[in-house]
Amino acid sequence: MTLTFQKKIKSALNFKKRRKLNRSKFGDISLFLLLLIFGTFSAYPLIMTVSNAFKSLDELFLFPPRLFPRNITFDNFRDLSELIGNSWIPFSRYFFNTILITLSGTIGHVLIASMCAYPLAKYKFPGRNLIFTLVVYSLMFAPQVTATPNYIIISRIGLIDTPLAIILPAIASSLGLYLMKQFMQQIPDELIESAKIDGASEYRIFFQIVMPLVKPAWLTLVILLFQRLWTTDGGSFIFSEELKPVSYALRQIAQGSIERAGTIAAVSFIMMIVPVTFFILSQSRIVETFSHSGMK
Repeated sequence: MTLTFQKKIKSALNFKKRRKLNRSKFGDISLFLLLLIFGTFSAYPLIMTVSNAFKSLDELFLFPPRLFPRNITFDNFRDLSELIGNSWIPFSRYFFNTILITLSGTIGHVLIASMCAYPLAKYKFPGRNLIFTLVVYSLMFAPQVTATPNYIIISRIGLIDTPLAIILPAIASSLGLYLMKQFMQQIPDELIESAKIDGASEYRIFFQIVMPLVKPAWLTLVILLFQRLWTTDGGSFIFSEELKPVSYALRQIAQGSIERAGTIAAVSFIMMIVPVTFFILSQSRIVETFSHSGMK
C-alpha cells in the first residue's frame, strides 16, 4: 500500500471521535445521581446472585433476604464439586461440548454475517433491497415462533442429536447481518475505491480495511452470541448425555431436594460470571454499535 492510502486508513479509523458535551456542574451531578439510582436497581439481581453463592442454607431461607452474607462459606462450591466428581460422564466432556458449540457458532456467525453484509452495504445488484427487507422482517419474529420450523428443518437434514443442531441456527441468525450492514454503510466509498486503485483484492479490502473499521459491530456480535451459546442446554436438539453442554450438566446436578438450594446458587454464579465479565469488559462497544445501527 502507498503512504497516502495508509494515511487514509488511519483517518478513517479515527472518524468517530466523540464530541465533548458542555454541561454545568449541576447537570453533571444530576445525571450522575440518576444513573446511580437506575444502576443500583439493575445491579441488584447480579449482587444477589453472587451473594447467595456464598451463603449458608440458613441465610438462604431468611425472609426478608439479606443482601450480603453474614458468615461467608464455600460449602456450596464443595458440594457442587462432590456432585461433579460423582458424575458418570467426565465433566471435562461437558466443558468441551460447550466450548465447541460456543466458539464454532460465534466465529462462524461473525464471518458469515460480515461477508454477507459487505456486498449488501457496498455493492448495487438486483434484489439487494428485497434481501435486506426480508432480513429486517425476520428480526420481528420471536424465537418461540420459529422454534417449530427450525426443529423440522434440522430434523429433515439429519442433524438432530449433533452439535451442528445448535451451531448452524446460531450461524444463520439475521441479527448479525443487520448490524454489520448498518455499520458498513458508514465506511466512505472513496476509501474502498482507493484501495482498488492501489491494487488491493476484495479479500484484502474486506479483512484489512473493512473489518477493522467495523470492530465495534463484530465485537458486539461476539458478546451477544457468546452469552447465548454459553448458557444453552441443548434443548430438544441434543439427547445424548455425552453431547450435552455444561449448563445442562450443572442444572441436572442442582436439581433435587431443598438441601441443594446452596448448590443451585453456586451453579447460577458459575453460569453467570463468564458472560457478565465478558460483557463488562466490552460494554462500550455494544453501546456504540446499537447507537450507530439505529436499533432500540
